[in-house]
Amino acid sequence: MASTNWDAWRFLLGEWAGSGGGTPGQGGGDLSFQFDLQGQVLVRRNHVDFPATTDRPTFSHDDLTIIYPDAAGSTRAVYFDNEGHVIHYAVTMAADMIIMISEPDPSSPRFRTTYWKGENETAGTRFEIAPPGKPEDFAIYIEGIVKRK
Repeated sequence: MASTNWDAWRFLLGEWAGSGGGTPGQGGGDLSFQFDLQGQVLVRRNHVDFPATTDRPTFSHDDLTIIYPDAAGSTRAVYFDNEGHVIHYAVTMAADMIIMISEPDPSSPRFRTTYWKGENETAGTRFEIAPPGKPEDFAIYIEGIVKRK
């Protein structure tokens, strides 16, 4: 396994509490980024509770993302959630911003997850979806702000 420079991820390390909203409604929960396997991978865990509305009952969303260096030295990620979704991402890192984007597939939606460093121990997060056949036509599905615990 190749090694990676984790410096761009440092602003996200630790435990966070946050809230946000979008297509599934307004929700709040916890997020963490922790190294695992002796620093070879970074594990993101996320839990969000969505309160009941007039249209749907209370529900929770849980997901796990494993960020890792591939054999070519690029950073990749794989995402799993309690709804059965699996998303494979290529990762771009810049100063105070991380962008994870899935490969285009004409028959499937494309996904993009972005994190950016905020002020006063906060960070922003956005999950976007592009419809099948329109791989660059991203629309925000959910967006939020987290604060370091």
